[in-house]
Parts: sequence; C-alpha cells; structure tokens
Amino acid sequence: MGLGQPDDAAVWRLDADRSLVVTTDFFTPVVDDAYDYGAIAAANSLSDVYAMGGKPFLALNVAALPPDLPTEISGQILLGGAEKAREAGVVVAGGHTIQDKEPKYGLIVIGFAHPERTFTKRGARPGDLLVLSKPLGFGTTTTAIKQGKAAQVDIDEVVGWMKSLNRDAAQLGLDFGVRGATDITGFSLLGHAWEMAAASGVGMRFDWGNLPFTRGAYGYASDFIFPGGASDNRLYFEKHIRFSRDLPEESRMLLFDPQTSGGLLMAVPSERLGGMLRRADEVGQALWVVGDVVTGERIEVV
Repeated sequence: MGLGQPDDAAVWRLDADRSLVVTTDFFTPVVDDAYDYGAIAAANSLSDVYAMGGKPFLALNVAALPPDLPTEISGQILLGGAEKAREAGVVVAGGHTIQDKEPKYGLIVIGFAHPERTFTKRGARPGDLLVLSKPLGFGTTTTAIKQGKAAQVDIDEVVGWMKSLNRDAAQLGLDFGVRGATDITGFSLLGHAWEMAAASGVGMRFDWGNLPFTRGAYGYASDFIFPGGASDNRLYFEKHIRFSRDLPEESRMLLFDPQTSGGLLMAVPSERLGGMLRRADEVGQALWVVGDVVTGERIEVV
C-alpha cells in the first residue's frame, strides 16, 4: 500500500494471489470487567486486518500488567483475548509481557488478503454510498462508565458492540466489490472519514438523521461526558467539516467522539448496495446507509 497514506495496516505482497496484512494495537481498560476488556482489545486489534479486506490467522499478545495485579484478573484479560481470537479463527501463538503501573493489552495480528481485493482509504469514488456497520457513542458511554454514571443496560449494549468482530461486515464488502473502507476508532467518525476522503481525493456527505447511536449516547453527550480525545479530534479535524444542519453542541461532539473497536465505514458502489443490504439481512449483520461520496474536498453533515 506504500507509506504515503494512513491505511489501517501494513500490506506486503507475497505473490500474485497473496498479501500479508500486519497490524498491532493495544490500550488501557475501557470497561471494568477483565474478560470483556481482553475481548474488546482483541476485537479492536483484529479490526484493522478486516478494515483492509484481510482475513487474520495469527496473533501475538502484547501486555503490560502491574506486578500486584491478581493473577485471576490478568488471566481473565488474556482469556478474553484468546477466546475472541478463537472466534475469529486466529491462533494466539505467544507474545510479550512487561510490568507497568496501569494494565495495557492488545494484539499483533497477521492476516492474508488478495492483492487485487484489498480495501484502502483511497478507494472511495464519487457516487459510492457510505455504509457503517456499528453504531456510534462508544466513547461517551465508556467515559460515563469510568465516572460511575453509566446505566447497566447501556454498559451491556456498548460492551456487546465493542466485542463484536468486523469479520462479517468485511466479508460483505469483499463480496460486493468494496474498495474503500476504514474502521472507526480513536479519530472518530468524522476524523476517520476525513482520512478516507483526503486519501481518495473526494468529499463526503453524512445524513445526520441516518446515523446510528447507542441508546445512552445522547444522554451522556447532553451531560457533556466525553473523553479528552473528542475535543482533540474536533480541534484537529473541524476545519475540514461543514455542518449544514443546525445541530446542538453535544450532537456535533458525538461525531468527534473516539470509538473503541468501532464499525467499518465502507464506500459501496451504488449499483451493488441493494444486494449487499439484502445479504446483510440474511446473515444478521447490521448495516446503516449513512451518506454518500461526492466530488469536492470537504465533509458535510446535512
């Protein structure tokens, strides 16, 4: 893929039919339950291979754990990661652990992709429809968890989404000719969309009314419970964004909200969208049509 664009993973061509896809990611806990934390971290790490149209097959643990952390907790973290990797058909073949004051966990992941069927951030074209595979609102909800303000029903929902793999969404993209894609993580929907638009030399238009959010997102946003990264994202990316719709401040901030283990944003050729949505319904994969790719150099929220 080269080093000039901010793609989600490194890709090394082996031969005419195979490329290696290589990535790593790790982070501090976003939820209280050790098993869920491990599973979320693993799903997040695997996601960057899916975001390139690859299929992961091998992983290594990367962990930093406090020396006084009870072994049953560290064991649950690693178990959550291992079982999520197994769900993805991935072998965890070792790894490396060091001591640190705050837990950190993730994976190095290797996958295969076909050189001619790889997703990239520069693959979007005017006329494509933008499809999202998970709702938004993870950052504001996990921040509410850290502040002890999140309702259990909201915690359960967001944990379920963060633990879910992007495998089936990526397979749909491969089956229906997607070339432009990324996963929505720390830079937020608008930040990652801008990376994709800039790399592709296009503009994007998002329909606010079609954007999906977790059930608690509006409430926590209304109380202005956001991680610090939301303000950083807004400061950095807002110059590229035009809000044609009069949205309250908290609604705008939701679009700059950092996501952990978020969904895939895919640019789908318009003539293939109907078939893709029908297949998604058959296999039980959530997909929302949230906008379209246009000519221009900006992202617009309408």
